[in-house]
Formats: sequence, C-alpha cells, structure tokens
Amino acid sequence: MGSRRDYYRDPNAPKPNSLKPGGSALVVDEHGRVLMQRRGDSGNWSLPGGIMEIGETLEDCVVRETREETGLDIEITGLLGIYTDPEHVIEYADGEVRQQFAVVYNARVVGGEIQVSDESTEVRFLSQRELESLPVHPTVRLRLQHHQDQRHTPWLG
Repeated sequence: MGSRRDYYRDPNAPKPNSLKPGGSALVVDEHGRVLMQRRGDSGNWSLPGGIMEIGETLEDCVVRETREETGLDIEITGLLGIYTDPEHVIEYADGEVRQQFAVVYNARVVGGEIQVSDESTEVRFLSQRELESLPVHPTVRLRLQHHQDQRHTPWLG
C-alpha cells in the first residue's frame, strides 16, 4: 500500500498535472449487493475499473478492467453518471497527480468467476449495510448513494 494517495476537498492537495479518461462498473447481484474490490494501493473498497487505452471505447475499457480486476465478465446496462470533480486529486508515487475523470456504468455479470488480481486484496459483492463500516473513499460513497437513490437520469458532475 501507499503508491497512491487520494485528496478530496483538501486545500493542501498537490496541483494536478494529469487528466486521463477512466471508467468503472457498478455491478449488482441478484441480492442487490454491489461488486467491490479492496484496492491494494490504498486499502479502500472501490468499484472495479481503470484507465481507457488507445484503440478501445470507454465501455470496452470498463469490461476489460472489470474482468482483469475481478475475474467476472460483465455487460454494460446503462450509465450511472459522469464524475469529474476537480477537488478529487490522486497523487501517485511516480509524481503523477491526476484530477478525477470517471464515467460509471451500470452493469451485470454474464460470466466468469470472482478472483483477486494483483491490484486488489479482496473482491466480493457487498451490501449497503456492510459498506457502511468499511473504508470507502467519499467519491465512491457518492456513486453508491446515486445507485441506491435509483436515479432516473445519470449524474453529471
């Protein structure tokens, strides 16, 4: 742990020097639990996802990253929201300081089996109640709240 540090609404946060399009999946099982992974770099529970690569769509990126990080194959079913809060800054050990840019898709499992990747220490479906007592970054809690609110339109912010 420790190769990544999140700053949120912190006046002492370093100035961003990077902006990369990323996406993640909010995957729900038949019991209403959300697929989460415990990040190896920060220890926080988070949605699976990652940074888009040249030659793929953002949807392809989210499907690929979810498979790599959780072992599950997913299908995108909708858009939860676009999250671009400039007050969420992520500092990496290599000197990159990234401003958040994340598109979060709703998705469902279509195959595969849960497995832990080298980016996470644990992967499982968690209920809202379980998530209340676990370490989750405030920006991820906002996404979980938007899911729980069953918004009829995507979050744009």
